[in-house]
Order: sequence, then structure tokens, then C-alpha cells
Amino acid sequence: MAIAPKAAENAIGLEEIHAERQEHPKGQKTFTVEEAVETIGFGRFHIMLFLIMGSTGVAEAMEIMLIAVVSPLIRCEWQLQDWQVALVTTMVFFGYMVFSIVLGLLADRYGRWKILLLSFLWAAYFSLLTSFAPSYIWFVFLRAMVGGGVSGHAQGLIIKTEFLPTKYRGYMLPLGKSEHVFWLAGSLLIIGLASVVNPTIGWRWLIRIASIPGILLILVFKFIPESARYNISTGNVAAALATLQRIAKMNGAVMPEGVLREPAKERRGRFKDLIHPKYFRTTLQIWIVWLGIAFAYYGVILASAELLERDLVCGSTAPPAQDSGDDSEESRGPCHCHLFGPAAYQTMIISTVGEIALNPLNILGINFLGRRLSLCITMGCTALFFLLLNICTSSTGMTGFLFMLRALVSANFNTIYIYTAEVYPTTMRALGMGTSGSLCRVGAMVAPFISQVLMSASFIGALCLFSSVCVVCAISAFTLPIETKGRALQVCITALGYLNAL
Repeated sequence: MAIAPKAAENAIGLEEIHAERQEHPKGQKTFTVEEAVETIGFGRFHIMLFLIMGSTGVAEAMEIMLIAVVSPLIRCEWQLQDWQVALVTTMVFFGYMVFSIVLGLLADRYGRWKILLLSFLWAAYFSLLTSFAPSYIWFVFLRAMVGGGVSGHAQGLIIKTEFLPTKYRGYMLPLGKSEHVFWLAGSLLIIGLASVVNPTIGWRWLIRIASIPGILLILVFKFIPESARYNISTGNVAAALATLQRIAKMNGAVMPEGVLREPAKERRGRFKDLIHPKYFRTTLQIWIVWLGIAFAYYGVILASAELLERDLVCGSTAPPAQDSGDDSEESRGPCHCHLFGPAAYQTMIISTVGEIALNPLNILGINFLGRRLSLCITMGCTALFFLLLNICTSSTGMTGFLFMLRALVSANFNTIYIYTAEVYPTTMRALGMGTSGSLCRVGAMVAPFISQVLMSASFIGALCLFSSVCVVCAISAFTLPIETKGRALQVCITALGYLNAL
């Protein structure tokens, strides 16, 4: 017999609310992982978790931002054309996209901690190999492998999300996630190192130095436990209880009274769960937002480097003057060789600092306006500032526009990370983050060809394209069907089987 859509929706809601409850001996008190996390509260464990998991953003930023500061050098060494330089970044994100889905599935099946460790080992190994690349083809392949390893770093955010009490998630995740404070530290570090290492001992040594933070982090992962929510979702109650007791001891708190009892979920996260009627619209709109945000974020980073390398300002696409007798063939050809000077590195550092400029406002917006409206506002402002880049202004004015763009695109990433981690239940959270990350990388894969190829041909055309995508994302964010502000993390979708049988 068919069931009305409203009744089905109510059935799902009731099932989720009572999913963790089972029949217990009369009078015996029980508690869930969610209740234990809220009772234990925030303390020393979470500070340690914040520092270690947040530091994964330093390693990730250094590996991803590396291409922006190395591109002019490999362009000169291997005489690359625009599309070849763009292809390097595209292949990094192609590796990221493919492995995001694979590692997301593996994390939901084998645990967040194991996949996080594996991803760091993988990224460090291939990053070191990249520094010995004998040719352009080998360089592209090895950087794609690095991108695959870096994709697993998202499990660090999931671990943090699943251990944080509800009221602290909106405050701590904007500070601790890889796209903000720690990402900023990694970005500044790689730019600073590049300004010293590139002109002296070369880009190969820069890559070797950049792999050191990831190697050091592997040594401290033993202090981080597996997610208690993951353990309980797989039926490993003893491990979940031991983890919660350890956290309570570190925080100087007490555990809830009673017995930890939550049913093991037989089904793990599957792709078709993401497109189930309950989550289909949410998933589709999240994918659109992720794709657009990544397109804008990496577009800004690469466009900044391109503007500094080629002086593409005020919509001018004119090539350097060719009537000068001492102009070299290189400077006139497609494989031009313009290296960054001290002023260019200074501009990159200033604009990168913009990543934390809107942190206070972003945190307030997330917690008071909600995730959806906050994201809609910042995406709309991003669209506006992309168009402002076409205004003829001084180098200081251009630096200011780039500063604000970095602040806005960083705020966008921050909000969608939190929203995605909160909206999906435990059994499909890692898969949801993995697939979203993969769609995100589609945007990142396209961005180099707009910032490094189309921008050279039509400056205003590239800016209008970036702006239009941001407007679409703002609308999609505003119309998301679920607001996660103040909402407890869901455990599972227990009504799926029931609805599928109807």
C-alpha cells in the first residue's frame, strides 16, 4: 500500500529520533554517544584535537599552494605553454576528485583514523618523488598522486566534527578547519619559503621542504583516537566507551550515568543513500555549491599569480611591447619566462592574509543567521568583488580587491564544510564529504583554464564567468532545504529500508 509523502517524511523523522533506542531491562539507564559528548563538554582533549587535526591544514595548504609559486619556474625550465601550466593544477585536482570518493567509502567502512594516516603517508611519499621528476609528464603524474593523498585529509575535519559538542561546532570548526587559520599558516609558509628557496637552491628543494610538515604530523596521530560515533555505528561499543572515558578523564568531566547502548548499523554509507528522496535535493544543491566555491576559490589564487606574473590589469590583454630591440623571443612567445620578484611575493602574502579577515563576522553569521543565509551573503559579495577586479586602479587597490576576494572565498569554504559535515548522518557522513569534495574538485579542475588561459584572452570574460557561478551558488545556498544551526548530528537513516519496501 502506498504511503503519502508527508507521512513518509514524518516516519523518517520519528525513526531518526528513536533510532538509538532499544528495549533494555526495566529501570536500567542508558545513554548515547551524542549525550556523552554533550555531557563531557569542551576541554583539554578538544584543544589537542584542534591543534593536531587543524595542523593537517598546514600540510594540505603547502601541497596545494605549491603549484602557484612553482608554475613560473617549471614554465621556464620546460618551456611550457599556458594550457600545459594549467594542466598541472587540473591534474592535481583530478587525483583529488578520484580519491575523495574512494577514501570516503573506505573511511565509512574501515574508520576515519586509518584512512587519514594512509592519506598522509601517500601524499608525503609522492610529494618527495615529485622533487625528482625528470620531465613535465612525470611531474604532472606525480602531482596528481599527491592530490589523491591530500584528498584524505578531509577525514580530520570529520573526526573533529564528531567529537565536538553541538554548541561549540559553529565556533571551533571555522577556526580549526583546514581552509582557515591552519590553511592560512601553510599558505604563508610556502610563499615565504618560495621567496627564499626558489631564487637560491631551486623549486625541487622547495617541494622537499614542503613535505616535512606532513611527515611530522604522522608521528603525532597516535594521540588521536578513532571516532566514537564510527565505532558505535559498527557495533564496537567497547572501543567507543573507552574513547569517551578517555576524553572525560582528559577534560576532568564525568560520564553520563548508565550503559552505552546504540544498535550496530548493518548498512554502511552507500552512494544511493545520498540521492534518496530525503536527501536528494540537499545533496544536489550541496554539490552545486561545492563545485562553485572551489571554482571561485582556486580561480582567485591562480588569477592572483597570473596577474602578478603578466600584469593583466584594467582588462588589458595587450602583450608586452614588441618594438624594443632587446626583447627576447621567450618574452614574446607563448612560453614566456617571467619569474616572481620580491614585490609579487609581498602581494601574495598580503592577499593570503585575507583568509582570516572575515573570521569574526563569519562565525557570528554562522551562529546567528544560520549556515544557509550566511553562505548566501558571502557568495553574493564574492560575485561583486570579482567584477570589481576589472576597475582600473593602482597596485595597492588591486591588492585590496584580492585581499577581500580571498577573505570571501575562504568564508564560503568554511561555511559549506561545516554544513556538509552536519547535514548527513554518521553512517554516510564521510561519503557525503568525499563525494562533495570530488564535485568541488571539478570546479578546481576547470579554474586553471579560466585563470591561466581564458584570462589572457579576455580578462572581463573570465571575471564575468566567475561572478555568474557565484550568483548561482548564492541562490542554491539560500534555498537549501535543511538548516543545521543548533541541530544534533544524526546517527542513521533507519527508514530507508522501510520506504524502499513500499
